[in-house]
Amino acid sequence: MTKLAIEDLKAALKRLPDWNLAKDREAITRSFRFVDFDAAFAFMTRTALLAAKMDHHPEWSNVYNKVDVLLATHDADGVTQKDIDLATAMDGYAAMGGGK
Repeated sequence: MTKLAIEDLKAALKRLPDWNLAKDREAITRSFRFVDFDAAFAFMTRTALLAAKMDHHPEWSNVYNKVDVLLATHDADGVTQKDIDLATAMDGYAAMGGGK
């Protein structure tokens, strides 16, 4: 996969308004909040199953109802279409699970 050009990345982020460029590296980030730990863990499980199929794994952390995510494609040293696709799916999973 090749890294997205900055113009393409900015256009993709317009379609993903809750995602932001990371401050310290070429990546995109988002914090999700859920009603409780169970909902956050269900979201992470759905995402993990897709990530395994995509062979593309997020950097993330979970504390109770909060999941912080950073997406980048290490082989491309930046954001690729795989990251955008995973971010889009994560937004959908969060919406299904009542996340914000």
